[in-house]
Amino acid sequence: MGRDNKQGQSNNKDTLPQTPKNLKIKPSDIREEFAKEFEELEKSKPKAKRK
Repeated sequence: MGRDNKQGQSNNKDTLPQTPKNLKIKPSDIREEFAKEFEELEKSKPKAKRK
């Protein structure tokens, strides 16, 4: 690219503008969140029928 197309560092590099602040998950709570999601998947998965 040419010199006139220089792109500097973004001011929003560490933020996720598409995610509201009240819906963000702290990194320390991510395992708990995954456990809840997997539990919901197990509950909604239909049981296999035995013959």
